[in-house]
Amino acid sequence: QVQLVESGGGLVQAGGSLRLSCTTSERPSGTFAMAWFRQFSGKERQFVAHIMWNTGAAAYTGPVRGRFSISRDVLKNTAYLQMNNLKPEDTAVYYCAASPRAQSVKLMPRDYEYWGQGTQVTVSS
Repeated sequence: QVQLVESGGGLVQAGGSLRLSCTTSERPSGTFAMAWFRQFSGKERQFVAHIMWNTGAAAYTGPVRGRFSISRDVLKNTAYLQMNNLKPEDTAVYYCAASPRAQSVKLMPRDYEYWGQGTQVTVSS
């Protein structure tokens, strides 16, 4: 059972930056992929970004492209979401997710077996 531990949320002013971290309990290998989702109040979780662990290939949802960057540190078993130029509409609970068998980008929450505990990101105007 893979466990994911998130950190890095908080309160920031519009235009500011935050970096989220997600550390896995087991060393990823093969077709392992990690992703970030966010959940707005009263809404379902939405895809934000995805990264293939072995290649580092990344994908993003449109509203964050050019502002957010997903990366991973293979020595630390940790994925990151660097969020720049944050906007009030980015306010949400952010979740990391992992799938050991991702052959390609997965956009739906049901495609991920493991989830972090979630971290609140609040952007003030």
